[in-house]
Amino acid sequence: MERWRGLEQLPGSWGRCVVTIGVFDGVHRGHRALINRAVELARNRGLPCVVLTFDPHPAEVVRPGSHPAQLTTLRRKAELVEQLGVDVFCVLPFTLELSRLPADEFVHEILVEHLHVDTVVVGENFTFGAGAHGNVDLLQRLGQRFGFVTEDAELVNARVPRDDPGPAEPNGDDATITFSSTYIRSCIDAGDVAAAQAALGRPHRVEGIVVRGDGRGHELGYPTANLSLPRYAAIPADGVYACQFTPLSAAHGEPLAAAVSVGSNPTFSGRERRVEAYVLDVDEDFYGQHVALDFVARLRDMERFSSSAELVERMDDDVQRTRELVSSEW
Repeated sequence: MERWRGLEQLPGSWGRCVVTIGVFDGVHRGHRALINRAVELARNRGLPCVVLTFDPHPAEVVRPGSHPAQLTTLRRKAELVEQLGVDVFCVLPFTLELSRLPADEFVHEILVEHLHVDTVVVGENFTFGAGAHGNVDLLQRLGQRFGFVTEDAELVNARVPRDDPGPAEPNGDDATITFSSTYIRSCIDAGDVAAAQAALGRPHRVEGIVVRGDGRGHELGYPTANLSLPRYAAIPADGVYACQFTPLSAAHGEPLAAAVSVGSNPTFSGRERRVEAYVLDVDEDFYGQHVALDFVARLRDMERFSSSAELVERMDDDVQRTRELVSSEW
C-alpha cells in the first residue's frame, strides 16, 4: 500500500480510482464495511482503491481545544486500512483553508482534478465542505456533473455486550447500537472495553513509550512498565484491566499478558493519572521501548487499600485472572 501525505505525491500517470472519505478514527466495524465495499468496487473495475483521510482531526482545526480522544494513531490507522486491501492511504493535512473550502470546490479540486474519481463510497450520514453543508445528495448531483458515481452505504448496527448493563435494553444485558467513533469513545471513557471491542472488532489499543516510574511496583514484587501516551490517546476509565502487551520496537514483538492499572494509585495517595503494566512471566523493564496495550477485559475498579499487604493480595488475584482471560484470547 502506498502512503501519501497531501496530493503532491500523486504520480503524473495517475488514472481513475475508487475513493472512500472519512476520518476513520478506530477503523471500526462500520468503517471496515465501507472500506471493504470500496475495495470490492475497485477490484471489479480494475482501479486502485484510495482511502482519503485527514490529519489533524478536523474538530481541532475548526474548534481549537475540542479534539476528541483518539482511538487510533495515524500509523495504526494506516496499518488497519492496509489489511483491508486498500491501494493508497492518502492523508490530507486539515487546515483552516481546507475547512473553508465550499463543498462543490472540494469535489472539483480534490476528487475530480487531482484524484480523477470514478466512484466515491461514503456513509449515508457523510458531510463535507465548509460548514459541513455538503451531503450525499449534493455529492450525487456533483457526480452527475463531473462524471463519477456516488454510492452511499447504510450505517452498521448490531447488538453488543455491556460490561455494566444499564437501562438501554429493558429485556437483556445487550444494547443495539450504530457503530461510530463517538459511541466507542463513550465506551472507553466508561471503562466498558467489552462493548468497545464488539464495535471495533478487536480490543481497543493504546500505544506509548515506557518511561521510568517511582519503583514502588518493584518493591511490592510487581514491577511495572509505565507508559507515556500521546496527548489525545483514548485511555479507559480508572481501573485494572487484563491486556495484551506488545513491544512495537522489536522487529517481531510477540504479545504478552499484562495486568494494567489505570489511575492515580489511591493506596499511596497518588495524584498523577498513570497507565502501568505488569507484564506476566517476563523479567524486563522495557524502558524506552514503544509498546502497545490491547485492552481485553476490565477486572475491577481502582480501589484504595488499607495496607500494602492487602493491595498485593488483590494484585495476586488480578494477575491470575489476567492469565486466564488473555490466554483464552490467543
